[in-house]
Amino acid sequence: MAELLRTEGLGRSFGGVRALDGVNLDIAEGEVHALCGENGAGKSTLIRILCGALRPSAGRVLWLGAPLPEGVHRCEAAGIAAIHQEPVSFPDLDAVDNVFLGWEPRRGPLLDRRAMVRRTREALRELGEDLPLARPVGELPMAQRQMVALARALVRECRLLILDEPTAALSARETDALFAVVRRMRERGVSVLYVSHRLDEVFALADRITVLRDGRKVDTLPARETDRDGLIRRMVGREVPEAPSTETAAAGGPVLRVEGLSLPGAFEGVSLEVRSGEVVGLAGLVGAGRTELLEAIYGLRRFREGKATVGGRALRPGSVPSSLAAGVALVPEDRHRQGLIPSWPVSWNVSMASLGAVSRLGWISPGAERARAEAMARLLQIKCAGVRAPASSLSGGNQQKVVLAKGLFLGPRLLLLDEPTRGVDVGAKHEVHQLVRRLAAEGAAVLAASSDMPELLALCDRIVALRGGRISGELRRSEFSEPALLSLILPEEGAA
Repeated sequence: MAELLRTEGLGRSFGGVRALDGVNLDIAEGEVHALCGENGAGKSTLIRILCGALRPSAGRVLWLGAPLPEGVHRCEAAGIAAIHQEPVSFPDLDAVDNVFLGWEPRRGPLLDRRAMVRRTREALRELGEDLPLARPVGELPMAQRQMVALARALVRECRLLILDEPTAALSARETDALFAVVRRMRERGVSVLYVSHRLDEVFALADRITVLRDGRKVDTLPARETDRDGLIRRMVGREVPEAPSTETAAAGGPVLRVEGLSLPGAFEGVSLEVRSGEVVGLAGLVGAGRTELLEAIYGLRRFREGKATVGGRALRPGSVPSSLAAGVALVPEDRHRQGLIPSWPVSWNVSMASLGAVSRLGWISPGAERARAEAMARLLQIKCAGVRAPASSLSGGNQQKVVLAKGLFLGPRLLLLDEPTRGVDVGAKHEVHQLVRRLAAEGAAVLAASSDMPELLALCDRIVALRGGRISGELRRSEFSEPALLSLILPEEGAA
């Protein structure tokens, strides 16, 4: 296959931190090339350079044998499209405008709106998605925002598609549609650089795999010449044990009780219980009501009917202070919009929900705040230049750890987790699971929603399934299996 892109001695530094160091990489036309590595390995920095968002400190990038054009717009015009972990979108514009922004077709001096709508709808149908085209993208769930970004790449007919954790917010059905698109694009000669911590996806799609570790290239090899364990060893430089089989916890008394909770358009008549020392999973397809239920318990949404109590204390509908006072912490799915203030230091982000713990006589103690943040950074192995570094300087996975640290910092009685390991590498995922289990062992109750089925099966004592906003069933650990869980979350036969 002919070479499409090549990097030669690529390097990039941020202050005193070397994010990339002498990376040589080549991508052939019509191949799916996977990029793997732990959080902080340099993957995001490399992607930003390849799509024109960042200039290298050393080395060069060749596109079709010539220097890569400078700037995102010129790289996109040359045929490079990047879909990042957090889809870049204009939240106040609709899907059609987001797909065509900067490349609008015209009929004379006017925009050809009819063609824009038609081509957007065709691209979304190719992705197996049907969403309201006139609705502002900022009002769409994360998964649908991802699909809008993918539709833009399809409409532009790119030559290199860069996918950074593309399935992190997708349901199983949407993931299958994405895989089909990737394979069709490869058949048409389009190259795909695929970045994912989900190694089963890497082996399902990739022709070759490049591994980065600490900013340097470790290896490039055909996917068929390694296996999961071999790839993990290259990524982390050590053996990562399989998550131990989790026995059902010796649960204590009820911490969370939800009775007949309803929020029109999201969920209806939900009743469940989570006991002290127990990790309960929430499973369901995108739109099943998982996120909305967690947000209602936390107070971000005002439920209309029913009752939620924590430790016997009723939570006031739509009141975050009420939930915080009861000892409830939430790790949200959308870390950029709900979990972080990127321009703030890591230490401020970790402590901002629990300032009382680092204050004396009403004044924040910088020393106490820094010490507590450094302790959390060590506990979660957050890779950063220091807790005074802005959260925006961290990789996506390390930002996710900061959001988790903020929740753990509260010492919660009830911890709500929404996609807790989204964008986190395989080694860190194991560490996060251990931390959650340790928190439960110390008496906390945990309610965790995840679209990663193996994660729920590995982490939880029980799994409650949601389908169409209603509880469709429950599995205890002795009943766990992927087929059993799928039967509860997939639409019933004949359902619309």
